[in-house]
Amino acid sequence: MLANLANIYRVPELRRKIIFTMVMFGVFRLGVQIPVPGVDATMIEQLFNNGNLFGLLDVFSGGALSKFSVFAMSITPYINASIILQLLKVVIPTLEEWSKEGEEGFRKTNMVTRYSTVGLAVIQALGMAFGLRAAIINPGFFSILMIVVTLTAGTCFLMWVGEEITQRGVGNGISLIIFAGIVSRVPNGLSTLHKYLNAGTVNLINVLAFIVIALAMIVFVVAISQGVRKVPVQYAKRMVGRKMYGGHSSYIPLKVNQAGVIPIIFASSLLMFPATIAQFVNVPWVQKIAGYFAWGTPFQTTLYIILILFFTFFYTAVTLDIKQMSDNIKKMGGFVPGLRPGAPTTEYLDNVMTRITLSGAIFLALIAMMPHAVVWITGIEGIYLGGTSLLIVVGVALDTMKQIESLALTRHYEGFMR
Repeated sequence: MLANLANIYRVPELRRKIIFTMVMFGVFRLGVQIPVPGVDATMIEQLFNNGNLFGLLDVFSGGALSKFSVFAMSITPYINASIILQLLKVVIPTLEEWSKEGEEGFRKTNMVTRYSTVGLAVIQALGMAFGLRAAIINPGFFSILMIVVTLTAGTCFLMWVGEEITQRGVGNGISLIIFAGIVSRVPNGLSTLHKYLNAGTVNLINVLAFIVIALAMIVFVVAISQGVRKVPVQYAKRMVGRKMYGGHSSYIPLKVNQAGVIPIIFASSLLMFPATIAQFVNVPWVQKIAGYFAWGTPFQTTLYIILILFFTFFYTAVTLDIKQMSDNIKKMGGFVPGLRPGAPTTEYLDNVMTRITLSGAIFLALIAMMPHAVVWITGIEGIYLGGTSLLIVVGVALDTMKQIESLALTRHYEGFMR
């Protein structure tokens, strides 16, 4: 493994890409430490506890939100804009046409995504400024305007950093920024675990159990994330001029976890919203409703699982067009063995996708419930081992490793993934 990793640095181009990516990580972590002027950070830190939306956003921002730094909104507006545009492809034909235009269509979509990011960033910054106005030292129009401009500029800068990493570094820059934010919290977790051991709150057996569960979760996530159902496709032979084409076999890889981490994010955001609102609205009936949605209650847990299952099927149906997939197979002269092209193939692929999507939804629900299981088994609290973060970290790590391996292999070096 060490020898294979050493091969990476023997490729000058790959070495430059990795160094550039690491420098951008350093810029990101430096920005996390720069606070927004005119805000009392100590008051904001009191809002960040388990069970509210701010805590979830703070995980993705790498602690920037709890510090209320210039990167407090992280890259969240960009992600929201990308998801919204992806969902709008179903109802806006122009966006669907752009997705089929190759590089030119990608450039147009990317431009709309950037402008949408700025708009969403301004709206989110306004909401944060008004919602947290009690922490503003001198509340007023110009103070709020300065906070909105600072937060929006921070998000736009991170968007630029992500695009630069994608073009000049390795991996997907936006995903790697989220990855860096989540991984940056690992030292704090290890420090908390060490304090628990010194204080006698937990013993060595609890710590070993925690480590074993964490490793088992990683293996489980990797296995499911890489899992695909291979649907065989046979292409018929055809004559074009004097040449024979086709006559070969292939397969369609249908991913078990096609929706990725999106269902957990959607479900978490919806369920944490009432608790977040209750922190700003001190009304008895609002507090009572928020109590039902408190993290870990039977009602919240049941609704959490139901929403994850729903959003898994919904997002998969929106992002994966089975009908178009079947039509493409037919146009290329292919067919699934034992099935006629057209409607029978579409129905078969839809049934297969429904079954494996159910498996993926159950997998996501299990991963989402693992933090409760970890606390119950080990008794260790205060260390976030969430399924959302784990899915993002593992998914980004796998994609980045694949890209590094492909770059290494093109330079005639052996990769490090086996």
